[in-house]
Amino acid sequence: MAAFYSTELYGTRDHRELVPFPEVLCRTSLSMKALCFIALGRPDLEDHWKSLQSDEAFETIRTTSCSILANTITTAVVLLATSGVFVTTVSPVTYFDYSSPAPYFLLLMSLMLAMIAMLISGLNMIRWLHTDRQWTQEQLKQGGYFVVSYLLSLVTSVFFVASSLHCFMFAMLLTGFCSQSIICRTLTALWVVTYVANIGMIWMEFLWKYANILKAR
Repeated sequence: MAAFYSTELYGTRDHRELVPFPEVLCRTSLSMKALCFIALGRPDLEDHWKSLQSDEAFETIRTTSCSILANTITTAVVLLATSGVFVTTVSPVTYFDYSSPAPYFLLLMSLMLAMIAMLISGLNMIRWLHTDRQWTQEQLKQGGYFVVSYLLSLVTSVFFVASSLHCFMFAMLLTGFCSQSIICRTLTALWVVTYVANIGMIWMEFLWKYANILKAR
C-alpha cells in the first residue's frame, strides 16, 4: 500500500521531466560491467536507467523480475524436495549407492542451497512488489554498494538455484561413475557429454553477445 501511494505522489512530476543519467554510474569497473551484463544483458546501466523514466517501462521490469523470482522459487522447491528424498532415504538398488560420503555431502549441499535460494527469492520478490521507480532511481544514484546490491538482487537467487542444481547433478554423476554396472557408467558418460556440449554452447553465445555489445559501443 505504501508503494502504491508513493507512486501516485511522484506520478505527475515524472511525466514532465526526465532524470539525467548520473555521472557516478558512468565510471564502472570491469567486474561491475560483467555483473551488469549478467543481471541486465548490458555492460552498463545506461539503457536500464532509461527504462526507469516511465511507469510503464518500470512496471514491465518489475513484472519480469517477479516472474523470474517465482520460477526460481518453483525450481528451488523441486530441488529441495528431490534432494530431501535422496538425503533421507537409502538407495533401493546396490549398483547406484548415493549414500556414500561424497555424493551424500553434495546432496546435502544441494538441499541447503535450495533452501537459501527460496529465502532470497522470497525476500527479493517482496522488495520488488513494494518498491517504485523513484526509490530505485534514488538507490542507483548513490552508486557503489547500492548499485552492487541492486544488481545482486537480480542474480543472487538464480546463482543459488544453479549451485543447488549442480551439486545434485555432480552427486548423481559421481554415483553413476562409481557404479559397478557398465550400463549405469555408460549412461552417466553420455550425460556428461551432453551437459558439457550444452554448457559450451551457452558460454559461446554469452561471450559472443558480450563481444558484440562492446564492439557496438
